[in-house]
Amino acid sequence: MRPGRAVPVALTARRRRARLALARLTLTRLIWTCLTLVGLAAPLRAEGVIEAATYAEPTRRYDHGVLGDDVEWGALVLTLPGRQITLRLPETRVFEDTQPRLADLDGDGAPEVITVESDLALGARLSVYGPSGLVAATPFIGRPHRWLAPLGAADLGGDGRAEIAYVDRPHLAGILRIWRLEDGTLRELARAPGHSNHRIGWRHIAGGIRQCGPRPEMITADPGWRRLQATRLEGATLVTTDLGPWSAAAMTRAMACKP
Repeated sequence: MRPGRAVPVALTARRRRARLALARLTLTRLIWTCLTLVGLAAPLRAEGVIEAATYAEPTRRYDHGVLGDDVEWGALVLTLPGRQITLRLPETRVFEDTQPRLADLDGDGAPEVITVESDLALGARLSVYGPSGLVAATPFIGRPHRWLAPLGAADLGGDGRAEIAYVDRPHLAGILRIWRLEDGTLRELARAPGHSNHRIGWRHIAGGIRQCGPRPEMITADPGWRRLQATRLEGATLVTTDLGPWSAAAMTRAMACKP
C-alpha cells in the first residue's frame, strides 16, 4: 500500500475479526490442554491416596502389655481407591498402638499414616508410612518395654506446616516432643518435660490436640495426673498453661473447648 492511501473500513474490520478469532482459538486450545493435563494427573494422584488405615495380624510376640493386654499387631493395612496394601513388620517388631492416624505431613494434599512401632529389644519409635512403605521414623527409645503415646498432628507452629506431637514414656519420663517431616526425615522441633497422656493398662490415649482459637493446643495431664494442661508451640518453645484439677470429665470438656 502506498503512503497516504486510505485503508477501506471493511478491510480493517475483517482483519480485526480474523485476529479476534485466532486469539479465541489459541485460548480455547490452551484451556483444553490444561484440562487434559489435569484430567490425566488427577487419576494418577487419586490412585495413590490413602483413604483409610488399620492394624492387622494380631500377635503376642511382644510381652509389654501397656495397652491392657499382650496382643499387638504385625501388619498395617492401607486402603487406596480400588485396592488395599498390607505392610508387614519383621518378627522382631510390632505396632504397639491404639489405631493408625492419617495426616498430611508433607503438604502434598495426600495423607501419610502415623503409627507407634515397637522393637522387641529397643522399645518404641514413631513411624510414618505411605503406600510404598516406611517414609520416616524417630529413633527407637533404646530399651524394651519403653513406649510413646501420640497426641496427633496439626499446624502447631501456625506456619502452614504440620507437626506431630507425642509424649515420650508417659509413665516414666513424661516428655512432650514435637517433630516435623522435612525432606523425608523427621526433625525434632521442641520438647518439654512434665506431661502424660496415658496410664498403664488403658486401652485409649487421653487428651489430644484441640483448636479453640487461632492456634492449636495440646491437652495433657501432669505426670501425677493431678493437673490438666494446655500447651502451645511458640517458635522452638513449648508454653504450658494450667487448666485446673485433672479429671476425665475435665479433660473431655477441655478437648471440646468448654470450661
